[in-house]
Amino acid sequence: LCRRSDPDRAPKFRRVLEQLGATGCLGDLDDGPEQTPLAIAAVEAEILALTDRSAPDLILTHSTAGEYTRHRRHEETAQAVLALWTAGHLKSRELWNFAYTDDGGSAAVHTAANADIITALPAGIWARKQALISGIYGFEPDSFEMRAALQQEAFQRNPANQKEMQ
Repeated sequence: LCRRSDPDRAPKFRRVLEQLGATGCLGDLDDGPEQTPLAIAAVEAEILALTDRSAPDLILTHSTAGEYTRHRRHEETAQAVLALWTAGHLKSRELWNFAYTDDGGSAAVHTAANADIITALPAGIWARKQALISGIYGFEPDSFEMRAALQQEAFQRNPANQKEMQ
């Protein structure tokens, strides 16, 4: 949802997509260090402008609590995706939120206690994940980004999924 106009990050994002044989797009919401709050309606509008409404089986997004201490854009993204999905503007069978925490900044990023789904990436896939973060994005081995790129992937299934499946 952010960084389309960022001359450093936008080309790196496109190179990662190319490496993965994937398609994707970037929005241009503010993602500056001040993390000035955005209206959820503005975040929703950006999401709707960027999505093709193809109704995938699964949507993965950030947690409304954020994955680590105070990344407001992640929190707003999760709130907007949940609102759009609940209202039927984004369609998928399921919605999963990332389930990581840093305990308010007092610990390294780790799997959250509320994770419903935890899976370890095979060594080769984890190595490729790390190579993309370090090789293309250029983050150093001891950077936050590399330390937060866990081998375990963790998700919380949205509670609305549970209602639909009962």
